[in-house]
Amino acid sequence: MTPSLKPVEWVGSSLKDLKEFPEAVRQDIGYALYLAQCGDKHPAAKPLKGFKGSGVLEVVENFDGDTYRTVYTVKLAGVLYVLHAFQKKSKQGISTPKPDMDLIEARLNLAQQHYSENHSS
Repeated sequence: MTPSLKPVEWVGSSLKDLKEFPEAVRQDIGYALYLAQCGDKHPAAKPLKGFKGSGVLEVVENFDGDTYRTVYTVKLAGVLYVLHAFQKKSKQGISTPKPDMDLIEARLNLAQQHYSENHSS
């Protein structure tokens, strides 16, 4: 029996940015997003620090010495919103840089607005 898949909504430039990742990274992240569509969670998907209890997760993939991250939310029932996809440039620390956190927060607000206008009854 095929699971019913949640539709994916790409916020901002997240799809365009993801398409620029190396093929192996795109495949791994694509599989993680597919599992999220099915209502499951990829082992590499972890809650994003700074968004306590909001259902915001990130998938981190390392490839050829670089780190790639994709952030999504499952907070909005029945829809998967991909908020941000980026290559982490900083070599210091593992935390997500503030400009990226601000962008994720802004896109989460956009996703919530889109959801209330298009998916809530």
